[in-house]
Amino acid sequence: MASDPAHERQGHDAPHDDSHEDRAARIRRLLATEGPAVHENTVGFNEGRYESVARLDDYEALKEEARTIKEDAIERLPALVEAVTEAVEARGGHVHLAADAADANRYIAEVCTDADADHVVKSKSMTSEEIAVNDALADAGLRVTETDLGEWVLQLADDAPSHLVAPAIHKSREEIARLFEHTFDLEDPPETATELTRFARERLGEHLADADVGLTGANFVTADTGTITLVTSEGNARKTVAATDTHVAVAGVEKLVPTVEDLAPFVELIGRSGTGQDITSYVSLLTPPVDTPTLDFDADETGDPETREFHLVLLDNGRLDMREDDDLRETLYCIRCSACANTCANFQQVGGHAFGGETYTGGIATGWEAGVHGLDAAAAFNDLCTGCSRCVEACPVGIDIPWINTVVRDRLNRSGETDRFDFLVDGLTPDAESGGPPLQKRFFGNFERVARLASATAPLSNRLAATDVVRAAMERTLGVDRRRALPQFRRETLVEWFAGRPDPLVTDAFDDVTREVVLYPDLYTNHVHVERGKAAVRVLEALGVRVVVPPVGSSGRAPFSQGMVSTARAHAEAVTDTLLTHVEVGRDVVTVEPSDLAMFRSDYHHLLDDDRFERLAAASFGCLEYCYGLFEHDERRTEQFDVPPADRRVAFHGHCQQRTLGLDGYTEGVLERLGCDVATSTVECCGMAGSFGYKDDYYELSVAVGEDLRDQFTVEGCADRTVVAGGTSCVEQLDALLDRPATHPVELLARALV
Repeated sequence: MASDPAHERQGHDAPHDDSHEDRAARIRRLLATEGPAVHENTVGFNEGRYESVARLDDYEALKEEARTIKEDAIERLPALVEAVTEAVEARGGHVHLAADAADANRYIAEVCTDADADHVVKSKSMTSEEIAVNDALADAGLRVTETDLGEWVLQLADDAPSHLVAPAIHKSREEIARLFEHTFDLEDPPETATELTRFARERLGEHLADADVGLTGANFVTADTGTITLVTSEGNARKTVAATDTHVAVAGVEKLVPTVEDLAPFVELIGRSGTGQDITSYVSLLTPPVDTPTLDFDADETGDPETREFHLVLLDNGRLDMREDDDLRETLYCIRCSACANTCANFQQVGGHAFGGETYTGGIATGWEAGVHGLDAAAAFNDLCTGCSRCVEACPVGIDIPWINTVVRDRLNRSGETDRFDFLVDGLTPDAESGGPPLQKRFFGNFERVARLASATAPLSNRLAATDVVRAAMERTLGVDRRRALPQFRRETLVEWFAGRPDPLVTDAFDDVTREVVLYPDLYTNHVHVERGKAAVRVLEALGVRVVVPPVGSSGRAPFSQGMVSTARAHAEAVTDTLLTHVEVGRDVVTVEPSDLAMFRSDYHHLLDDDRFERLAAASFGCLEYCYGLFEHDERRTEQFDVPPADRRVAFHGHCQQRTLGLDGYTEGVLERLGCDVATSTVECCGMAGSFGYKDDYYELSVAVGEDLRDQFTVEGCADRTVVAGGTSCVEQLDALLDRPATHPVELLARALV
């Protein structure tokens, strides 16, 4: 039998070491190889989270408590560092505040040398991955063995973690069985999960008995007592500490919380958020003093146990600078639970080897990589965040992860991010951006200009865009995948139609006929889906609402999604100037597109002063949300509709922002009030995500995400239903994947008008 080579692998390769591959090729490879295992596990974790948090009495209150503690801890961080240093040293331990990775590794190596160690056992720790401590200890002549099962598998395979909590999530049971058979030259290799786990436990037990130093991370560290909290599924962290007479805990300074009592909400939330468990299998609270007994595997039962030496290495490595950064600061609230990854449709398909950087993976990885490794480390995967914002609800401390991703994208733009379009960028006007976004980002970020020109020249613009020559040129220069159908622009915009139509006949049969709204003409509704806008006007007027459709620019969603923040801010200011003039005379703002409503209710918080944001947010509504409110006020309004029999069985998919705003239920409610039988998709994302689905780097990923939705809408019981989707992106994706058309709910309502 071959010897165990675990100690031979001393560090993890970066997730993107396959740099010879272009982005699209890497995504295709990961979709085919790691995607199935990642998808099964992350979807399972996410579904478990839903079930587990539903059992809490007040989930939102618990999240708010946790966030408040983190906000306070980061605000008082220097004082907490002093406090924990005093607490640990008063109990005989040692604390080292490491400025960076090199400083931390030097100190850890010195501790090992002073302990006369040659073998270190290590429990799972993303912070130790960040500083590449395995490499540093190898350079110092030490062997290192990972004791977490997933990390040990990766160590044997010379592979890198693909997930913050479940590092080997991309490995199937069959792959692990083959790895063990090959690595250890086994005549009778283990096959079942039980056999594989038993084999690993026996091997790792030998390493634990042989080790001199135990190295752990820390999920939390309490400043008042120096208590190290370790939350694990296997108990290996306890063994790593108990089996060695020197314990080194490595933790980022952001892991500090003020008191032991402050641990309570985090213990409740971390397992639920990460793996869907009500509580993680092992929650260990290890508090110095250092006279805690150490297991002596060679002593008899009456032998005196040795005492343990304890070292806490608190790592800065850019964190204190992040604390002073208004936009990256929230990253430090992260408790590394991985909920943002588990709920992300793109991560569910490719995992952290695509959606990750040098160390960290998932949505929050952008903030971590930019903060501790620099902007370049976040560049390769930042665009995989589509800004859908579902991760914000999933995050147990409510971090605005999409905003962090947008900020980093903006900084990359301004730093002169380079890609295949650079040869054209210099000749283009940067459009209020002081840096130089790539041409693709400028194209999608300034799509309103494209739409205006295309509408003005339609239908010629549509015919030209459909030619093979133009599609090939768009793919080569703009990265617009030729397999994706392009929007068909209308010569007459919604604003122009409304301005030129005769005076409307508004139904006056209801008590509140004085209601007036401004229907916001978003970019697509105004230039492409004009009939959808007309449908919204007709439905609102039939419900007794006077409608105004003013000439107003796009909300800024397009530049916002491309990380062109100053351009998005200019749009937000202009749009708000116009809409607030209507709000001030008593009109509500009604939107057709959920992504624009999300700008008004959420994202403008980052772009406007508080007063203007709050006034617009309070007056803004989704179209079906508004209809639902009208029905609530006067049930007679339902008599304006008679849904055709063919449309009474509906398969409904809610747009991402519709869901995160909590508005998808209004569409269901309206349709059910009109006598429809509604089957709502449990798939959370269609995969189109605005411009994301058009980009050739991400086309395969976009389709892979959408296939889950397609499958759900083609099974028995849904295959013959009218397909209704909450936003333009969803309709476009479903039209491409299904053999029957999808429609926006307001268009279905318009078809049902009496």
